[in-house]
Amino acid sequence: MCDVPRVSDEHLAARRRQILDAARRCFLRDGFHNTSMQDVIREAGLSVGAVYRYFPSKYDLVTAIAQAVIGGADQVFAELARHEPPLPVTEVLDRALTYVDSQTGEDGVLRLAIQVWSEAQRDPALAEFVRATYGGFRNHFVAIARRAGEAGELPAEADPEAVGAALFGLVPGYFMQRMLTGSPDRATFLAGVRALLAGPTG
Repeated sequence: MCDVPRVSDEHLAARRRQILDAARRCFLRDGFHNTSMQDVIREAGLSVGAVYRYFPSKYDLVTAIAQAVIGGADQVFAELARHEPPLPVTEVLDRALTYVDSQTGEDGVLRLAIQVWSEAQRDPALAEFVRATYGGFRNHFVAIARRAGEAGELPAEADPEAVGAALFGLVPGYFMQRMLTGSPDRATFLAGVRALLAGPTG
């Protein structure tokens, strides 16, 4: 009896990445709803069986893309939350928006985030994934706000939960404006945030 050669983990990971890259190109070009599994199969240059082995449905592809879109941001925000020494709030926001700028070009993954949000309104399973993941994002910013309060950067009465939610809300607010209108640039946006945080003078 002949031994069947075992496919390496590296090969399996590379093939999965090939399919996801093809799906990402299709979704960026045509959107989730206008992309079929056949479109992804053609784009990947693989057989039907090869693609369905990894992703039995378009939903599985959408979910995997959503995880890829969100995973990079989660890592960035988590690192900001545990940075030593704690960063000033405006520096945290500057670094978060620098990441955003790196992901909002024509091939940037954050362009897919808007499609994920839209799809989550229709799909309960994806909606739960998005809810849990964005809740995790917000928790990173709550931790940042808590550390800022302990460092005396915020008023003593400031609620870290409220500050963290508001701070996190600035991130999607910024990249939605950038993608929809092309402005403001990061420096202008941060100047506005600093002015708001400074409050009235005199």
